[in-house]
Amino acid sequence: MRYYLAIDIGASSGRHIVSYIENGKMITEEIYRFQNGPETLTAYDGKEHLMWTHERLFTEILNGLKKAKEIGKVPYSIGIDTWGVDYALLDENDQAIGGTYCYRDSRTETTIPAVHEVLPFEELFAKTGIAFATFNTVYQLLDDVKSGRMAKAKSFLMLPDYFHFRLTGVKKQEYCNATTTGMVNAETHTWDEEIIEKLGYKKELFGELAQPGSLVGEFTDEVAAIVGYKAKVVLPATHDTASAVLAAPLEAQTPYISSGTWSLLGVEQNKAHTSKSALEAGYSNEGSLNFTTRLQINIMGLWMIQQVRHELGDKYSFAELADMARANPVDYEINVNDQRFLAPENMTAEINAAVGKELTVGEMAYVIYNNLAKYYDLSLKALEEVTGEKYETLNIIGGGSKNMLLNEMTMKYTGKKVITGPAEGTAIGNLMMQMVGCGDIADVKEGRRIIKNSFDIAEL
Repeated sequence: MRYYLAIDIGASSGRHIVSYIENGKMITEEIYRFQNGPETLTAYDGKEHLMWTHERLFTEILNGLKKAKEIGKVPYSIGIDTWGVDYALLDENDQAIGGTYCYRDSRTETTIPAVHEVLPFEELFAKTGIAFATFNTVYQLLDDVKSGRMAKAKSFLMLPDYFHFRLTGVKKQEYCNATTTGMVNAETHTWDEEIIEKLGYKKELFGELAQPGSLVGEFTDEVAAIVGYKAKVVLPATHDTASAVLAAPLEAQTPYISSGTWSLLGVEQNKAHTSKSALEAGYSNEGSLNFTTRLQINIMGLWMIQQVRHELGDKYSFAELADMARANPVDYEINVNDQRFLAPENMTAEINAAVGKELTVGEMAYVIYNNLAKYYDLSLKALEEVTGEKYETLNIIGGGSKNMLLNEMTMKYTGKKVITGPAEGTAIGNLMMQMVGCGDIADVKEGRRIIKNSFDIAEL
């Protein structure tokens, strides 16, 4: 029996999930979990910035790998996924120069207009199909040029690629996550040389892009000595949303919401939509397996309720917050995608300011969920406009798919049939692509059939 291990690292936590195929079903088990979150640290420019503690994260990756050995489930292969856009710049000694910045840091405030002065956003979108977001890698990198950090760089690796390199000594850049940079051409599916050249980025940092299912390498002797075994590293779709969507039991291009810290609403397409209507609607064309596209929009998601919960000392579970919301319906409208909610000093105060009233905990939870569901409806209508299609069904995947109140609100506002699950979509999609790469599953179509038979998938 072959064991596979998915290491799924989100913005608030990470998990190691081991899996194997038995009687045509995918069996999964979470064996290790750890906390994550950005910290305010002194960065390369000597100023304080929101940063990821990448060394601590790598230690947690190793801890979970050791746990697999302890419980007698040594993986044949492993793969790591994270959120998109963030990266490491490595020097000649393969050290991360000045650490790793968090996408919620404000350093792009001055670089965004500077990038658009050279390449207006309309031009960037026409080339890449990637929607505007303040944290897109294309804007982050210009800060690295201005600070002198890029001048020292010999390698550029998205975070999962960086961790794969730390495990194997092999630098491989995965396609799906690379598209989140806003620098991969939507037609050629390679780094856009004009963008890189015009912005003064070092061309040698951007190499050949590899597809999910590709072999990276195997553990170095040093890593093997720490964890107690050697395993292959096989690329999943290293962007968590890309992995989650691959795991969704989608049929006939059914729209999805990957519901977590962010909510990603979209539909799989065979080619990018770079029309004016897609641009104006805020839709993005992120890469998927074999150069297909996820036409999707970023919605603030459960980030707001996560922050409110944290500000309350984490004394309520998410289930309790949903129950309190259900008991306290109020009709206040807020734009959940307003920039003011991206990284406020205090989310509770920001929401109270937005509605002009101090809300109770239950009222605040209701306002978040209700307005999130309303935004899903607006976004789905815009998606239908862009694609010219009318959709009857919506598949909600990821951890947020377990929130029945939000699911019910979504069904009410959209008028769609709602299918929920799998809840651990990202890890399952990660595992599936490893199994495809290693030959235990034929392709995504077979993988989705196995997933549908293996996990709790329900229709409301």
